[in-house]
Amino acid sequence: MSEESRPPWQGVDDGVWMRCAQPPALRDFRLIAFDMDATLVAAETVNELAELSGRADEVRALTQAAMQNPAVDFEHNLRQRMALFQGVSRATFAKVRDTRMPLTHGAAELVQACQRHGLRCVLISGGFTFFADALKARLALDEIHANVLEFDGERFTGRIHPQPGAAFVNAEGKRQRLLQVCARMGIAPQQAIAVGDGANDVPMLDAAGLAVAFHAHAALRDHADVAVDAGGLDRLLRWLA
Repeated sequence: MSEESRPPWQGVDDGVWMRCAQPPALRDFRLIAFDMDATLVAAETVNELAELSGRADEVRALTQAAMQNPAVDFEHNLRQRMALFQGVSRATFAKVRDTRMPLTHGAAELVQACQRHGLRCVLISGGFTFFADALKARLALDEIHANVLEFDGERFTGRIHPQPGAAFVNAEGKRQRLLQVCARMGIAPQQAIAVGDGANDVPMLDAAGLAVAFHAHAALRDHADVAVDAGGLDRLLRWLA
């Protein structure tokens, strides 16, 4: 649906906006799919890695381009960023995973509420299984979809790959993964919620029945049904009954 044809935004809480005819209920959905960086975790893992490895300025500029501009080729951009880390130790990646991935405020509460209502909770990220596996265990998520880092012993090669037997998770890959999970569950995409913050989340949100923009860049907010502009992910629970 184009921006012009969507209903106007209505404030339903301080910093929470929607343009649905009426607030939906969790019981109407079967699946919720989350982006990882700046959505489920209050960090951009690649930027955190860049700070630890002395590559912050160059990497941050590329990350901003990928998050703000839907015209940027996300996969090419990500491969450019990750090539800059060739030779970085596995221990540095582990330090990001273990000390620089704080949960977004309210993330655990929202996931737990969805689980109580019987929703399957999945993470669909253009990031990496190295980080996402830890988040899956931390939040008891049902499944993760992400890309894979290549190491040669204890050093990163600078190369990244899709998960075995799957396509690379770029912007279109996120949409495909959401639709694949829906098909496997035997549900319509309208029974799925998608939550993200950046331009690379646009196709995934467009495919879902309820699109949630969380502290989002304008490129994504224009595609959302619900926008949380202040506070944590648990803000959704104040009206998403």
